[in-house]
Amino acid sequence: MARTLLLVVLAVAILLELGLTGGAFFAPMFTLAQFGVVYGPETKFLAYLTGWFLLFVTLAVGLAWMWVRQRHAGYAGLCYLLGSWWIGIGIGIFVVFGKPDNLLLDSLKGLFIVVLTWRSQSGGAVRPTPALAA
Repeated sequence: MARTLLLVVLAVAILLELGLTGGAFFAPMFTLAQFGVVYGPETKFLAYLTGWFLLFVTLAVGLAWMWVRQRHAGYAGLCYLLGSWWIGIGIGIFVVFGKPDNLLLDSLKGLFIVVLTWRSQSGGAVRPTPALAA
């Protein structure tokens, strides 16, 4: 059950990150406005970097989803890393910028990933990676 919920939370995270990634590349003015940044010549580079950063996060979450689905031995480390990172981002944005929506969205998503990863580890068998099995 925890593994299934973890897959669902990761799928939602993929969709959210993919939406932000597409926005950063194809609608940078709108995306930067969501972060309170005015789009202009000085911030074009910021939008470009944000797009690539979000694409990297999207791919990392996609890899985590695939590893959880396949019961790969390394899924827990990647999920713990992503979950902790989102918890930190949510708390950091709240503390520095006073935006509670990020605290709820990012930190709650991260907390769900950490807790569900922990619960899924206690309940199911994990297949060893081929390199470690030999």
